[in-house]
Amino acid sequence: MNAKKFLSYITVMCVVISIGMLVGCKSNDSADLVVYGKIFTSEGGQIVEAFAVKDGKYIYVGDKAGAEAYIEEGKTEVVDYTGKGLVMPGCGNAHAHYSLGYAIQSAGTVMDRADGVDKFIKEIVPAAVKKAKDNKANVVFGSGWDMMKFPKDLCYRKLLDEVCSDIPIYFADEEGHKGLANTILLKKAGLIKEDGSAGKTEVRGGEVVLDADGIPTGYVKEQAGTYVRSFLDNEYLFSVDVAKANMAGIQEQLLSEGYTMYQDGYSSYFFNDNFYKAAQQMDQAGDMHFVLGTAWELDSWMDVDKTLEKAVATKKYETAHIKTNWLKMFMDGTVESGTGFIDPVYPDGHQGIPNWSEEELTEITRKANEKGITMHVHVMGNKGVTRIVNAYVKAGKKEMRNTLVHVYGVSEPDYQRMADNNIYVTSGMLWHHCDSVLQKELLHILPEGMNHKGYPMKSFFDHGINLSSHSDFPALCGAPDDPFGIMEIVVTGVYYTEQAKPWWPEECITREQALTALTINVARQMFLENERGSIKTGKYADFLLVTKDVLTCPVTEIHEAKPAATYFEGKQVFKSE
Repeated sequence: MNAKKFLSYITVMCVVISIGMLVGCKSNDSADLVVYGKIFTSEGGQIVEAFAVKDGKYIYVGDKAGAEAYIEEGKTEVVDYTGKGLVMPGCGNAHAHYSLGYAIQSAGTVMDRADGVDKFIKEIVPAAVKKAKDNKANVVFGSGWDMMKFPKDLCYRKLLDEVCSDIPIYFADEEGHKGLANTILLKKAGLIKEDGSAGKTEVRGGEVVLDADGIPTGYVKEQAGTYVRSFLDNEYLFSVDVAKANMAGIQEQLLSEGYTMYQDGYSSYFFNDNFYKAAQQMDQAGDMHFVLGTAWELDSWMDVDKTLEKAVATKKYETAHIKTNWLKMFMDGTVESGTGFIDPVYPDGHQGIPNWSEEELTEITRKANEKGITMHVHVMGNKGVTRIVNAYVKAGKKEMRNTLVHVYGVSEPDYQRMADNNIYVTSGMLWHHCDSVLQKELLHILPEGMNHKGYPMKSFFDHGINLSSHSDFPALCGAPDDPFGIMEIVVTGVYYTEQAKPWWPEECITREQALTALTINVARQMFLENERGSIKTGKYADFLLVTKDVLTCPVTEIHEAKPAATYFEGKQVFKSE
């Protein structure tokens, strides 16, 4: 072969090899899915035009031209959502009780918060008793009554006994912080002796309401309620089979609302680990399309060390989509009901119900964090916030992201202490509204200076505190469960169904901040920020196609937005009809 032909041969071979390499690269880099549209990434407010997904993760995030290079004919699905709404990361619900809500629906009764005592006794309880007996159940369980409509001075056990006295009855209120029980259940719990006289009338962290003769009326508050509930047949109410049957419904609700991350607020609500077992079985079968965080509960009447051992033992249920490293506790009750721990005191002179001393909280925080368990503590009143922040500062590990849950009020110095010690907050942002009736009532219920405020938000952002959003389902108290209903409230201070003035507008936040609290900040709380919570190369492709551009639509229309589709790890797992 002469030199000219040899050079020609080499040139041809180089071209062939180059083409082969390009084809190979194209094949290796081609995406399973490419999405175009207005895309909010939750990465510092960044908005991009497109992203590409392969094997469940983002491999490109940027402009449309860049994404086109990842399209391979016949292999890559292309979704053009331009002009149809907003594309954004999947949302997170950082504290709720879907396990409880679905258990009540399947094994109990859910009443309307508008129903009063008369309907409760004459219609709701009789129907619940019939349902229980038809199912050969040995317990009647329900929830949903409104404390404002149920006077505290009635003898509820006698009213319930007139309907049914041979099997235990327990109805929790809409918040889950108070309960009504009949006599047979109070006897099982030791609050009333067999001869009808008073038994145990004090439960730490709670209140047992007594009649004029000192006998429990059946109205129990806070930890007294959880204590009484522990004497129900909880294995019947929430067996593994019940938990498994409920998991599909829980997932459907989450995905239809746009949630791909969910931290269960109290996974041992029925004093067993059946929810853990059901979730693990679901994920092992490949049927779980969201990330679940779980929390074991420590109530003030429980043994601390034994309960911590149970919390640590739940790590055996962890999977790729189940995280179990939280301990749930109650610092106090609710400010609106008078059981939140506040300063100054309520107008009648009382200060609420603190469940734990600062010394106890400090020691529990130390023990939990040393065992790899993060504190997840319900706290409402500003004095309760100070107490638990003190404990976190003294004994907590910053890397554990110990969290305050709900948070109605904060004393000003505590904001900076939270920021300095990496203390997280998951807020009841959905409650940052107040109808005109409750606004008037709070003027009399709460002390001066506190009666026109509640559930701060902007202050957390201003101090650099990680604020996440939760719905607390089913304890919605008239507020929405979905992220976009919540978003409208936190931007405006008003729920769209109400004719009321904005509630504490100085603490309302921007749309971008609201989406941050609903997405990446939930991921941070759940230790997921390196793999989820934002649209970023290398993370799992959990995202929503939203029916409205909630960043620019009229603010009063944000609540109308919903997911047209929800994707989890690059696959569509929900599509609206």
